[in-house]
Amino acid sequence: MGWWIEEAAPATTRERAVAYYRHSAQDRQKNSVEIQSDQVRRWAAQNAVEIIHEFSDRGKSGLTAEGRPAFTEMMDWVRARSDFTRVLALDVSRWGRFQDLDLSAQYSAECTRYGKQVVYVNLGIENDGSPVYPLMVGFERWRSAQYSRELSDKVFKGCMKIAEQGYRAGGSAPYATQRIMVNEQNEVQKVLEPGERKSIQNWRVKLAPGETQQVEVVGEIFHLFGEAGLDERQIAGWLNNRGISAPAGGHWSPGSIRRILANRTYAGSVVYNRTTGKLKTPRRHNPATDWVVTDRAFQPVVPQEVYERVQLRFAERQRHLTPEEMLGHLREIYARHGVLTEALVAADGGLPSFGTVMRRLGGLSSALHRLYADVQERARTEVQSKIAELQGTVVAYQDFLVINERLTVLIQPAIPVLGYDSPYWMFRPDHRTAVDITLGVVLADRESADILGYVAMPRLMMPNGYLRLSGANTGLITLHGHRGLEFLKEFAQ
Repeated sequence: MGWWIEEAAPATTRERAVAYYRHSAQDRQKNSVEIQSDQVRRWAAQNAVEIIHEFSDRGKSGLTAEGRPAFTEMMDWVRARSDFTRVLALDVSRWGRFQDLDLSAQYSAECTRYGKQVVYVNLGIENDGSPVYPLMVGFERWRSAQYSRELSDKVFKGCMKIAEQGYRAGGSAPYATQRIMVNEQNEVQKVLEPGERKSIQNWRVKLAPGETQQVEVVGEIFHLFGEAGLDERQIAGWLNNRGISAPAGGHWSPGSIRRILANRTYAGSVVYNRTTGKLKTPRRHNPATDWVVTDRAFQPVVPQEVYERVQLRFAERQRHLTPEEMLGHLREIYARHGVLTEALVAADGGLPSFGTVMRRLGGLSSALHRLYADVQERARTEVQSKIAELQGTVVAYQDFLVINERLTVLIQPAIPVLGYDSPYWMFRPDHRTAVDITLGVVLADRESADILGYVAMPRLMMPNGYLRLSGANTGLITLHGHRGLEFLKEFAQ
């Protein structure tokens, strides 16, 4: 070989990796995918690492893995492929700002389990197996999560301040209202289209009455309820008969009427913090004491006195009804329709909201049992007499029977509840240690005490809570169903 010919450098084996980039809407240009990619590629070139694929989630929150399709696809690669050994991310925050730090570690550990090492290129320390590395990563995970918490708190306080000043802190405009953009002198600049954002940072968004037809509909709803004395069901029917569409399209319901009548927005008030769902947590309703309410914040859709008159009628309707009076309304509904449902209860203008009725009466099944307590008592007396006819001694103690001093039985009759396709019966097994068996008595209807059969529910075999019996529960019927009471005689021997 001539001296002028250069010898080829010995081949080196380069590690292969995939890279993951995430850019949230709040990051703006600071952590753009392009900036992350540039820095990660530079690190890879300096460390003889070949990037075979890049995954990027643009405008995605890092609080969870849900809603990040690129992250999900990357984890699928980690599990399914063996042609790379590293996963590169710019730093821990790009991997995710998981509020559950264990969840962040879980995804990293899953990569390790499949033979891939997660590398945070800006961490400033290599994973050389020393105890310092996991401490450093753990601290960065906490910092990333804490940043989101602090940012969330700042945003919340900012929205609270905006709401206190009478401006709209976010969200779409309710039915019959529209969003308008105002300048620093509170002068209207333009009407915002649905989904449109304000274009100037220090300008604000307010609500104002919307389309004339919708404003008239809301006014009519308040008039019919507060002045004419119609209930929600009647108002919904009145609107539907005239072909007026509901806010979400389709037909009006008693529930949609009630929501409009209870909404303080129509009186010109800004109400903020009615619900909470920070940092991807499940949304929950806040107590009224936590709401931020600014009255007379914008031109109302209905006058304040009209709104207050409607709320007074709601309060009177709820305050004046005793549980017995509620049961009377439910008895009429059940007699008229043969069934009790949320929709039927909500449609009854003489009752408060379905949630209030159920809270005060303990649920639909409990309400039905209270409605027909006399029928159940007749059935209980009949069953007790039949048990007494069995050989042996039967003693009544508290609310259950003691048979031959060996077996204790609680008699629990149940009337049928009409479901969507077939009737069902609700029982609640008694879990007191003194009660061996809860004897469910299946009644034929709500009027008579005719007995269809029995369900023996041994305390040690039954779960806590209610037990629903229907024709579909063939296993329950086979194991615990009986046509007569002879089985008790065997149990008590």
